[in-house]
Amino acid sequence: MENNEETLVVIDIDLKKVAWESIGLTVGLSIIGILLFPWLTNVTEITFSFWDFLWFFIGYIVLIVLHECFHLVGFWVYGRAPWSSMDYGVNIQMGVAYATTTIPLQNGAMKKALLLPFWITGVLPMIMGFWMGSLMLVLLGAWLIAGAAGDFAMYKELRKYPNDLLIKDDPVKPRLYVLKKN
Repeated sequence: MENNEETLVVIDIDLKKVAWESIGLTVGLSIIGILLFPWLTNVTEITFSFWDFLWFFIGYIVLIVLHECFHLVGFWVYGRAPWSSMDYGVNIQMGVAYATTTIPLQNGAMKKALLLPFWITGVLPMIMGFWMGSLMLVLLGAWLIAGAAGDFAMYKELRKYPNDLLIKDDPVKPRLYVLKKN
C-alpha cells in the first residue's frame, strides 16, 4: 500500500462458499437453459457427441481466459489503470484464474470491472445460443455466469461503500482493501 492511503476495511472472500454457490448456479442455470431451449428455439431434438463435449471443453477454457482478460479491460477502461500495472494467470493452489491490478481503483470503476466479464462471457453467449439455436453456447453462457460467483461476492461487498472510495485488489488472495485517501 502507498503511504498516502489508509485501509478502512479488508474484504475477504470465502472461496469454499463461492465454490458451492458456483456449483449451484451451474446446475440451476444449466437446467433452466436446457428447459428453455426448445421453447425459445426451433430445435426440438437435443443430441450430444464426443465432438460436442470436446468443443464445449475448448470453449469453456477460451471463455475463462477471456473472462479474466475482460477484467483487465475493465480496469483499463473504467479505472484508467495502465497495462503495466496489470497481471493475470491461474493460481493452481486455490484453483482459480485471476486478473489483478497493482493500483487502487475507485469503487465505482472496480464494480464495473468486476461485472464486465459476466455480461460479455456469460450473458452474451447465452443469449446468442438461444438466438442461434446452439445449446452449447447456452450452456457455456450458463457455466460462465456461474463462474462469476466470486465476482458477484466481491461486488456484493463493494456495494456497501461509496463509489469514490479507493479499492485495492490483493494480488495473491481473494481479498479487497477499501482505502481512504489521506
